[in-house]
Amino acid sequence: MEYTVSLMTLADVDDVAEIERQSFPIPWSRAAFVDELTRNERALYIVIRDESGTMAGYGGMWLVCEEAHVTNIAVRSDRRRQGAGMAIMVGLIGLAQSKGASRMTLEVRVSNRPAQELYRKLGFVPAGVRRRYYMDNREDALIMWLDDMSGALRALDGRQDADAE
Repeated sequence: MEYTVSLMTLADVDDVAEIERQSFPIPWSRAAFVDELTRNERALYIVIRDESGTMAGYGGMWLVCEEAHVTNIAVRSDRRRQGAGMAIMVGLIGLAQSKGASRMTLEVRVSNRPAQELYRKLGFVPAGVRRRYYMDNREDALIMWLDDMSGALRALDGRQDADAE
């Protein structure tokens, strides 16, 4: 499925908050997203839409010096396993690079194997564990880093070119 990527605006917040509620046991509030968009100068958020224009997911990050820290990524429940997560991550990596970031990091639940596999496909590598990181069940988070954002996108382009042949 093809997705279009755009910067998140205040007009997107209601749809984003609904995807957030579908995705997480302790979701961010609508107000939290508004604050991120209007008050946090380090925050950048994107949304993706499918061919019909329906929002399929979103992702966000904070830019600190030359590092991008992914804060959240979520896909609508009926769009999961259809390339939406990859589209969000590729969009975030491209945006981070355009803003001068050279590395990217994120935390992911140790039990979330599908997300870990997605991140590994992009070149993220495990770098540590944050014990009892998640508030809902005190689950550990795996810390992952991507040190070569340009290489990740080139490798992905190469795979897509090979798939087209």
